[in-house]
Amino acid sequence: MKQLLFGTIFLALVIVVPIPTMAGVDIHVSIPLPPPIVFAAPPEVIVIPETYVYVVPDLDVDIFFYSGWWWRPWEGRWYRSRYYDRGWGYYSKVPSFYFDVDPGWRGYYRDRNWYGHRWNHERIPHQRLQQNWKSWHNDRHWERRGTWGVQSYQPRPQQQRQELRHQRQQQYQQRPEVQQHQQQRQQQQRQPQVRKPQGQQQRQPQVKQPQQQQHQPQVQQPQRQQQPQPQGRQHQGDSQHPQSQGKPQGGDAEHRK
Repeated sequence: MKQLLFGTIFLALVIVVPIPTMAGVDIHVSIPLPPPIVFAAPPEVIVIPETYVYVVPDLDVDIFFYSGWWWRPWEGRWYRSRYYDRGWGYYSKVPSFYFDVDPGWRGYYRDRNWYGHRWNHERIPHQRLQQNWKSWHNDRHWERRGTWGVQSYQPRPQQQRQELRHQRQQQYQQRPEVQQHQQQRQQQQRQPQVRKPQGQQQRQPQVKQPQQQQHQPQVQQPQRQQQPQPQGRQHQGDSQHPQSQGKPQGGDAEHRK
C-alpha cells in the first residue's frame, strides 16, 4: 500500500509541477566537483607565516590544510575533505582562514623572502603534519620556534592585519569566477519558492488518516448488541439468569485481553 501511495504522489507531482521547475531543482542539487589530482606520494606542506595554514607548494593549484581539513578553491567555489586526494565536498562559504593568507605567497616561497626578511621555510612531511597539527596550534608552536622561519620577524599590529583581511576579501569578491558563482547561487536561492506548492500537494494524502478511525466503532458494535440480551431473559427464572450472564461477560473479557 505504501508503494502505491508514493507512486500516486509522484505521478501527481509530475502532472502538476511544470517541467522547467523540476529541471531547476536538479540544477540546485547537482554541484560539480573539482577534477582529481594524482599524487605520486603524500604531499609535503609548508606553513604560511603569521598563520596556522599549511599549503602544498609543489602544485599549480591551491590546496590548503587547516584545522584538520584539506581545502581547495575551484571556479569560485570551495571544497573540503579529510583527505588530500579524494572525498571532496562542496563548502558553501569562504573559509575564514583564507583572508589571512597572502596572495603572493608563491613568489615569497620561491625567493625565500617574506617582506624583506629571509624566509627559511620548512617542508613538513604529511605524516608529521597529521600527527602534530593540533598540538602545534594549541601550543602556539610556530611563534615559539623560529617565528615561522622568518629571520628578524616582527608581528604586524592587529589593526594592520584586519585592514589586510578586508582588502583581500574585497579583491576576492571581484574575481570573475567568484562573481559568476554568486550569481548562480542567487538564482538557486529563488528556486525553493517554487517548491512550496509541492509540499502542499504531498500533505494531501494525510486526509486519509480519519478513514482508519472509522473502523474503530465497528469493533464496539457486537458489545452493544449483547447487552440487551440478558435483560430480555430476566423473566425466565433466577437460576438460569446468572449462568447466561456469566458466559458472555467472560468471553468479552478474554476478547479484550
